Amino acid sequence: MNVLEVKDLRVTVEDKVILNGVDMEVGEGQVNVLFGPNGSGKTSLMMSIVGLPGYKIKGGKILFKEKNIASMDVNERVKLGIGVAFQLPPEIVGVKLRDMLKICAGKKPDEELGREELKLVEKFRMTEFLDRDINLGFSGGEKKRAEILQLLLMKPKLLLMDEPDSGVDIESLRLISKEIQDYLESSGASALIITHQGEILENIEAEHGCVMLDGKVMCQGKPKEILKDITEKGYRKCVSCRERMGE
Repeated sequence: MNVLEVKDLRVTVEDKVILNGVDMEVGEGQVNVLFGPNGSGKTSLMMSIVGLPGYKIKGGKILFKEKNIASMDVNERVKLGIGVAFQLPPEIVGVKLRDMLKICAGKKPDEELGREELKLVEKFRMTEFLDRDINLGFSGGEKKRAEILQLLLMKPKLLLMDEPDSGVDIESLRLISKEIQDYLESSGASALIITHQGEILENIEAEHGCVMLDGKVMCQGKPKEILKDITEKGYRKCVSCRERMGE
């Protein structure tokens, strides 16, 4: 069964076409890696799946567990089990990380984080950040650790992650990758990961990969093989070669 199916999706932002007939599937318990140059539509696809305002769906379908969610708002999609980690998490002045984690864990404002939640906070080495404003003065690695921590506390069925390995030190990347992999294995959840450098593939088991160009998914294959081809030939030659080979 597919957790996510994107069928002939066409999306505009401010009347500009950014997705032009995207087809993609993510199976149950599967990790799909999305490659592509800047401006190819990767982040726009992820934002369209989660339902952020400004991304206007002009055609096609987004099926989550066989239910078309294209007309649902963000909150409805999150309640179904879709979670997202942004490439550049924003600073939120006046909101403490502790309070955001309570929201992510489904707690009431007057409830405290439970033992398991605090254990995960400790694993992400974020205990000393609990009473600080979200991401304010955080390093790149600290922002990503806080972002992925929030995501995992939501216990999503589908994780959408936009370049989780971008701007992160090696130690933080290993920590983040391990916790993501542990969650995927223990929960049976699925994931769609955008990456440029592919460093996260050293620690996360991904079965499927695809390349986006010009607002479309152009080819598919094994993530590490695609990454090798991209590194050696560039995106367009990689796609051209794989199309000739029928991949």
